[in-house]
Amino acid sequence: MEIKRAVTNRRAVTLLFVFLGLFTILLGRMAYIQITKEVKGHDLVAMAEAKYNRSQVLESERGAILDRHGSVLAEDVPAYNVIAVLSDSQGPTQYVKDPQETAQKLAPLIGMEEGELEARLTDAKENGRFQIELGAGARNLTYEQKKEIEELNLPGILIQDTKRRYYPKQTFASHVIGHHNSEDSAYNMGLEASMNDYLHAEDGHIEYTSLGKGLSLGAGSDRVTLPKNGADIYTTLDTSIQAAMEQAMSQVEAEYEPEKMTAIAADPRTGEILAMSNRPSFNPNDYRNIENYLNLAVQDVVEPGSTMKMFTIAAAIEEGEFEDDSTYQSGRYEVDANSPPINDVNRSGWGEISYAEGFQRSSNVLMAKLVLERLGMERFYSYLKQFGFTEQTGIDLANEASSNVVEGRRADAARTAFGQNSTVTAIQMIQAATAIAGDGKMKKPYIIKEVVDENGDKLRETEPEVAGEPISEETAKHVRELLRGAVAEDHGTGKAYNIQGLEVAGKTGTAQIAEDGKYLSGHGQYLYSFLGMAPADNPKVVLYVSVTKPKLDDNESGNAPVSMIFNSVMQSSMTYMDLEPNEEELLQEAEEQGFEMPHLAGERVDKAAETIPGEVVVLGEGEHITDQQPAPGTKVLPGDRIVLRTDGEVKMPDMAGWSSRDVMKVAALLDLTPEFKGNGYLQSQSIAPGEPIEEQALLDAEFASNNERDKQEDHDQGEADANDEQTDEQLERAFEGVEEPVSEGDEEANTEAEQNDGDQSE
Repeated sequence: MEIKRAVTNRRAVTLLFVFLGLFTILLGRMAYIQITKEVKGHDLVAMAEAKYNRSQVLESERGAILDRHGSVLAEDVPAYNVIAVLSDSQGPTQYVKDPQETAQKLAPLIGMEEGELEARLTDAKENGRFQIELGAGARNLTYEQKKEIEELNLPGILIQDTKRRYYPKQTFASHVIGHHNSEDSAYNMGLEASMNDYLHAEDGHIEYTSLGKGLSLGAGSDRVTLPKNGADIYTTLDTSIQAAMEQAMSQVEAEYEPEKMTAIAADPRTGEILAMSNRPSFNPNDYRNIENYLNLAVQDVVEPGSTMKMFTIAAAIEEGEFEDDSTYQSGRYEVDANSPPINDVNRSGWGEISYAEGFQRSSNVLMAKLVLERLGMERFYSYLKQFGFTEQTGIDLANEASSNVVEGRRADAARTAFGQNSTVTAIQMIQAATAIAGDGKMKKPYIIKEVVDENGDKLRETEPEVAGEPISEETAKHVRELLRGAVAEDHGTGKAYNIQGLEVAGKTGTAQIAEDGKYLSGHGQYLYSFLGMAPADNPKVVLYVSVTKPKLDDNESGNAPVSMIFNSVMQSSMTYMDLEPNEEELLQEAEEQGFEMPHLAGERVDKAAETIPGEVVVLGEGEHITDQQPAPGTKVLPGDRIVLRTDGEVKMPDMAGWSSRDVMKVAALLDLTPEFKGNGYLQSQSIAPGEPIEEQALLDAEFASNNERDKQEDHDQGEADANDEQTDEQLERAFEGVEEPVSEGDEEANTEAEQNDGDQSE
């Protein structure tokens, strides 16, 4: 018994030690797991979070880009992506069963070849892929495209909600606004790129702990990171003026097929850019087909031609070296023994003529005499610097080009004086012209009006800035009088720009183009331009237009395509900006006594109309408001006309007797291109009341005062005497012998431009 008891005890002790060992190992393992939180390399915390923690994205919205009145130029809109599920793990009807049939029906709707789509689906299926995307054509689809695909009822073809960047006005200030693509930043440009820090949005998210089957532990466990929407960029662009510019440039592009074009409209009182456009242009909604990435108005340098002469005489007048009735011998001028002579377009000259007539005839000889004999080279170059031609303007657009003002010999100064040899940018020409238009005060150009965050707080606001005062008020007025004469006088070179009922002041220009080391020659092989302002006595708009290498008829001058753009844009600008009687008083009264327009988008029309103390005009047959004019936040007077657009079909209203400002409200809401004539109140409209509206349709509107009807018919701009438009044959004689390239240090190259005797049209 004792032996048995001893054996039993030994076994019990052994089992006890085994049990204690196992228990120690278990405790050790538990302690290890507690400390390391890992099992076989798996992170237990991560596994628990993956099982019980949930996260939901709160989508943000990229900031919009708008014009000065709040009309949207770029915004985020709903979009849809198509994907194909290839695995049967989600059920027999939730995957692509037949790649051939799927490709046959789907390929035409996503812009893909049927064979390519079938091959992509088949390869992915054979490689065991769960799902795939279907290429660029299946991304960022519109609602209409989404519905078409859904109606096919294709197994395994799913549509995901997303957002895309949309440009509602399409080819509209495209190089200014630019393009944004979050998936392909190589195409990003314009304000979309340079202002991205403001426009950029950050998604938020909600994190919560789930008990399974969609049950949450409660709000106390939720961790919320709110989305941060991008700020809105308000530009100085005016949709009405920009639309007129785009329409005119498209017309010239179709008719004359120029190599390139540039146009800029600015308010000389502030420096605000009202419109800016280039050709070739592009539709940012179709960004992959961009041909020209350069904003030529800011990033291209050219010889300015005779438009530079307005700044040469401004310097001479300021220094007391120009008197209207002083005379000189026109035709030919000898610079020095080492340089070719400078000639006028009329090589035999117009005899001994006054300085005023010489400028209006665009005499190169007069410019050379002023700089070399009266003003002096040092003072002349000093004024070019004061006018801003030796440095960038600093406009708030990316990649501004640098000019090249050539200094050195007498011939360099003489040629620069009439716009040859030295190169400048179009935006420099605009900035310098604001000094002449603005009584000597030169305004820095800008295009960003303000940046407003989602809470309505202003993150940035641009104030007008005086960039310099190169000339006095008296000199500026004198120059404007001479510029008016260049347009209105019989011997002036700018008669094509003499708009009936509007006093335009300005200067024409024709510049040679250097290619492959030589200046081009031949009919139409020049850069034709006009730099003008209106009204001449108190300019409210400065406008520069250039057209390069247009295809002209044999008897047609370079003024034809340039004036087609300038006259249309200037007339529309003046009509829109300053035609209503006592407009300034009305605006002041609205500021003092008016009410602030609320944000009405999404509201019911009948409810909104009851809250607005004014005349309400509804465009469309829907029940809910989608857009409004005036924009939210605008001060208006009780009784002012309020125009609301709804989500239904829209037809043209009868606007007889409306003011130009009210007509512009309709044009802005319906995305129409306005073309206005006359002053006062609407007498006729090209789109009849009740007609359906097409996007970007042309709206011709004629205005007249209530007291007097305009009885004068539009005169024929093509009727101009020999002093108004000279032939290319004369220009060829002026450029005769010019073949060498312009390069610093090359004696022959530095003499060519002296042969330019003025504008082809002069």
